[in-house]
Amino acid sequence: MRIRLRGSAALSGALALALALVSGCAGGAAVPSSDTVSYWLWDANQLPAYQACAKGFEKENPGLRVRITQMGWDDYWTKLTASFIAGTQPDVFTDHIQKFGQFADLKVLEPLDGLGIDPSRYQAGLADNWVGQDGHRYGAPKDWDTVALFYNEKMARSAGLDAGRLNSLSWNPEDGGTFEKAIARLSVDRDGRRGDEPGFDPKHVAVYGLASNGGGDGDGQTQWSNFAASAGWTYTDKKRWGTTYHYDDPTFASVLTWYFGLVKKGYMPPFSAFNSQSNPANAQVASGKAATAFDGAWMISTYAGLKDVGTGAAVTPIGPTGKRATMMNGLADSVTRDAPHKAGALKWVRYLASDDCQRTVGAHGVVFPATPDGTAAAVDAYRAKGVDVSAFTEPLTDTAHSATFSFPITAYAADVYALMHPAMQDVYGSGGSVAGLDTTTTQINRILDQ
Repeated sequence: MRIRLRGSAALSGALALALALVSGCAGGAAVPSSDTVSYWLWDANQLPAYQACAKGFEKENPGLRVRITQMGWDDYWTKLTASFIAGTQPDVFTDHIQKFGQFADLKVLEPLDGLGIDPSRYQAGLADNWVGQDGHRYGAPKDWDTVALFYNEKMARSAGLDAGRLNSLSWNPEDGGTFEKAIARLSVDRDGRRGDEPGFDPKHVAVYGLASNGGGDGDGQTQWSNFAASAGWTYTDKKRWGTTYHYDDPTFASVLTWYFGLVKKGYMPPFSAFNSQSNPANAQVASGKAATAFDGAWMISTYAGLKDVGTGAAVTPIGPTGKRATMMNGLADSVTRDAPHKAGALKWVRYLASDDCQRTVGAHGVVFPATPDGTAAAVDAYRAKGVDVSAFTEPLTDTAHSATFSFPITAYAADVYALMHPAMQDVYGSGGSVAGLDTTTTQINRILDQ
């Protein structure tokens, strides 16, 4: 899922100290209910699906109840962190891969090795991401998502771009390839001239070919990540728990130079026109200010439901490696170390990972569950709604032409964000040179080397 991490080395240290003090004197100050398991999640769209799972769980476990608390993204992480410090943590919570490393290091998670989680039951790679550096498992795979190119079907037709063409685009950092040609064609200035026509005015654009999702911080999930990966770049030196970041790599520099160069050409909004809260990519498409947007599978229902805007979704473009690429992220359910009702929590997580719950969630058609059966149920549910989700599932089924990759999984994720967020805003918003990332990378790698 899309993320906005906040933190710094100082905050990480303060949190570690606070947690140590709480663990030493409180041991979980919350008064446990003997029959109720508390479960936190942030996605309101998924709440009905997990309420249905709770009913199934309670039927199989007489005497146990599940109390679900849902809150918005920012409040969720703030309150979760505060709950660890105060000893009022939930029994189980939805975990994010870039939070997981820090939580594991702070020892606030309960190992799940005894649940007998079989990695082969899930989509490839999902289970492996939740094994800590100590070899213990701290998350049961919950769901997954990939990224695709949403597009306004009417605008695409008007530009002479059909679904077949949009699904066969390619790109390179030298001239942008057919992908750049397509978004140039979709860009229209205030006088009606397209981006590939003489006289196009990049300073007065009425419709941008590609919506902005911001600078991308250190992951670029719905911004530049698919381009960087399809050019052969990787975030770190290892697939998981890397010890050095590669933001100073020449390939990465070439990708960012081309990608943010789309702004000057008038094909993507400038930083001054972007606001992650009030004007995200889907809002730009909904308002007719942008013709396309890279966004995640968690946004399928949002784009499909845009009033008076028919949308389709195309796979990401093929890059210099000869393959297309997309980040494949997956959430998990984690049990807190000082869970007030740990025995019930472990039973609940085992049920959440079961075929029954995974199929139940899939049938609601709001997310792709982690198991193949759950995914199939979701595809059927979307199809029943008239929504084609093949652009999101194809990267998993067509591995000959597609590659998937994970969020960078390292220690000190909050510190990486604290450094990369302003650095990427400078590149996007201030036109800063990507060469400045060399210094940022050195700072990050020194932190990881502690």
